[in-house]
Amino acid sequence: MTWLFIAPALLAYAAVVLIPSVGGAVFAFTDWNGLAPELAFVGWENFERAWSDPQVRSALAVTALFALAITVLQNILGLALAALLNAQIRSRNWLRTVLFAPVIVTPVIVAYLWKYLLSTNGAVNQFVAAIGVSDGAVNWLGDPRLAIVSVVIVTVWQTVGVAMVIYLAGLQNIPQELYEAADMDGASNWTKFRLITFPLLAPAVTINVVLSTVNGMKLFDQVFVLTNGGPGYATETLSTLVYKTSFIVGEFGYATAIALAMTVFVATVSMGLMAWLKRREAHVH
Repeated sequence: MTWLFIAPALLAYAAVVLIPSVGGAVFAFTDWNGLAPELAFVGWENFERAWSDPQVRSALAVTALFALAITVLQNILGLALAALLNAQIRSRNWLRTVLFAPVIVTPVIVAYLWKYLLSTNGAVNQFVAAIGVSDGAVNWLGDPRLAIVSVVIVTVWQTVGVAMVIYLAGLQNIPQELYEAADMDGASNWTKFRLITFPLLAPAVTINVVLSTVNGMKLFDQVFVLTNGGPGYATETLSTLVYKTSFIVGEFGYATAIALAMTVFVATVSMGLMAWLKRREAHVH
């Protein structure tokens, strides 16, 4: 009887996700250009080419850098904001709404907004010039190092609200009696955070770290709008490389091979990270 209720959902999932994914993966072993009706089976040739392609290696390094930076900053800032909003301040409900608001905006819209703000005559340059930090002509998206920093800042600015909400829920589930007992023992704020707060936030840490890592590894919208992978290949990620290789260069077979390798890479990293964090949770409990 249970299968009667599950079957429609499974059929829909298979039709929309599984069958197209498996069918698309077949193109990774061909030389299809996306238009020609005929194609040739090339075996592992596309994967061997990707393994030795310096552009793929560069995109992989940039993707890993983005994932690491976004994960670290998003979780540190998210936890700090959650701790702040967990305090009994009058405006905490209003602040929660304001800080979470960017999450519900389409990433493309956010990226276009920040692209305007980070332009040569944008508000950011006007601000740094007003406070005397620079002459107001900082090339935020044209300088390779600043472009990477800019993409990370824009991404974290939009997504930190997710981490904040998850950490806030975790903080509100910690029994206050533990803090009261620690106060009676004369524990400092740092000691209470290290021995009570952070260990009991282990489930929230697991969720946030895995989500931010996966989102960082498949970053596309922000990079595509802000820098289009430039300057040069400074901000080129695997996702933007797949897009350009398929829809601009027209090498769909090769692009599919890169995408398939990227899928395996993301799945391996996320499952390994999840397993490690779950063991940490078990150790804490």
